[in-house]
Amino acid sequence: MSDVAVIADFGDLCGECPVWNVESSFLEWIDCVGGKLLRLQWPSRQPAIVKSGVSINGFRRNRPGGYVITNTQGVWLWDGEEAFSPVVTEVAGRTCQANDCVADTSGRLITATYYYDPSSKYDLGNLISVGPDGKLTTLDEGFHLANGLGLSPDESKLYFADSAARRIYSYDYDIREGSVRNRRVFVEVSSKEGLPDGLAVDAEGYIWSAQWYGSCIVRYDPDGKLVQRVPIPAKQTSSLAFGGPDLTDIFVTSAGQSEPMPVMPPGYDPKSGNFGGALYQLQLEIPGQQQHLANIAIRAK
Repeated sequence: MSDVAVIADFGDLCGECPVWNVESSFLEWIDCVGGKLLRLQWPSRQPAIVKSGVSINGFRRNRPGGYVITNTQGVWLWDGEEAFSPVVTEVAGRTCQANDCVADTSGRLITATYYYDPSSKYDLGNLISVGPDGKLTTLDEGFHLANGLGLSPDESKLYFADSAARRIYSYDYDIREGSVRNRRVFVEVSSKEGLPDGLAVDAEGYIWSAQWYGSCIVRYDPDGKLVQRVPIPAKQTSSLAFGGPDLTDIFVTSAGQSEPMPVMPPGYDPKSGNFGGALYQLQLEIPGQQQHLANIAIRAK
């Protein structure tokens, strides 16, 4: 196993959503608390802040140009500069407070809403998708803290993490209809471990999960059996992506601002230690998948 190296360090308050751009050979990720879009050029390994002062929880590049982004106010088209156009702002009568996302080969964007507040009673969120015409479809409901999403290589399975529930769910996914069925618990993470956060699915159909509070990424086989645990020198390990010329480099984001929650594992210290903030890179010679572009336009009024 290769060493885990810091490949960029902008002191991200909450680094998230790394996405490899195959066409242009760079990695993009966000600091969703610091309001930044960041980029790591390859093969120069040159990191840069692309945009500051922007609210993004998740994103995919959009085939017509620019990005489709999710944030606490909804799903938006963004030109990458100053222009934002709303696509979805409300789900089930509530503000579309959306988190992580993934796109399928048709260009649908799949995301989920979250209203988690550990200090008070809160509403449960919905798993949703947005079609190429901007139409909203509710796929499922009843989630505490929506997080990582990923599709199996043949797109027959959708994986979805609810961090506060300590669960990764799997669904049968119909790529033609963009529908899900047969929700089951793929993994229930022990209360002694970190929380399942961002995830990725490799080319072999194994599921990788970053463990917030857990200082690691873990790999599960398609049956949900833990087969590998890779330590990461950050207590708040947040997400991961495959990239590089052969999609065998693994990039891991982390969060430097401590975020204590009641679901922390026993003995976790939220006041000291290296919480994160850096982007890490490692090489395990396991290939990942190319991430799909969104393909969304605002539907006609």
